[in-house]
Amino acid sequence: MKLYYSPGACSLSPHIVLRELGLPFDLDRVDQATKKTETGADYLAINAKGYVPALRLDDGEVLTEGSAIIQYLADRTPAAKLAPAAGTLPRARLQEHLNFLASELHKAFGPLFNVHASDEAKRKAPDNVGRLLDHFEAILADGRSYLLGESYTIADPYLFAIARWAKPTGIGLAKWPHLEAFIDRIGRRDAAKAAMRAEGIA
Repeated sequence: MKLYYSPGACSLSPHIVLRELGLPFDLDRVDQATKKTETGADYLAINAKGYVPALRLDDGEVLTEGSAIIQYLADRTPAAKLAPAAGTLPRARLQEHLNFLASELHKAFGPLFNVHASDEAKRKAPDNVGRLLDHFEAILADGRSYLLGESYTIADPYLFAIARWAKPTGIGLAKWPHLEAFIDRIGRRDAAKAAMRAEGIA
């Protein structure tokens, strides 16, 4: 398999999951400005959406969208128990978190990274992000270690990858101590440390 990524982007989530599962894979860095990969390929020919991540499977198929990729990886290695079984309520809860992360929290950070975003959108973004971080702070406030309780799942590296953007965007995490502790906890896992070292963001 080959993971197409950009350092510190949401592609960090499947990168961590691949390492958690011990699956063999190659990395190919994508320049978001030129849409060229480190190996010289036209990324738009690989993924016409232009976003990372994308995962090229061993049979040549390309899978896109981070939440789809990490569910696929978890399901192909069920013994690792990174996702509850399909058709169960815990699996629906997992998908609830994944969908909220993808459609709300990720999107809320968008204006802070988009040079074409309006000044008004950039001004409103920190409050929008903060409101969504409040949601995760409330979940973690009961003392649980992970989003689904005491079982580490694919939702955790996804939240880790996105919520850690609060620091470089100047929002910080001081208002969300449980979330900050969560990010520290996930960041100390061997797979997360290895992924961040590989991406040059450790």
